[in-house]
Amino acid sequence: MSDTAPHTEDHHDEPHVVSFGLLAAVFAVLLVLTALTVGAWMVDLGPLNIAIAVGIAAVKASVVALYFMHLRWDNPFNGAVLCFSLVFVSLFIVFALVDTSQYQPSRTETGPTPFEQESGEALKNKTAE
Repeated sequence: MSDTAPHTEDHHDEPHVVSFGLLAAVFAVLLVLTALTVGAWMVDLGPLNIAIAVGIAAVKASVVALYFMHLRWDNPFNGAVLCFSLVFVSLFIVFALVDTSQYQPSRTETGPTPFEQESGEALKNKTAE
């Protein structure tokens, strides 16, 4: 005899079919969020650009996991754990990026990089010819 308890949850007995309309709506939301990411990249908000991009990426990852991985119809606790973990990972990434930018000198203080020097000299040579 088995010592394990029988599986009492029967919501996994039947497959869950998602309608085409819902998948199209999720696809449209992902396209809008992608356009929002590109729009945020085009607007210079300084150090907020990274935070906004990471936040939008966390929302997109949540939408993908909730609808394409069917967490939306699973135990609500699993979806909440996923969303909260993505938020905290995003916060850790943003804090790490903000912290590392404090220790890196800006390009204006150190001058152009070697690549920028070479490309600038090549451009001067082309215009001189």
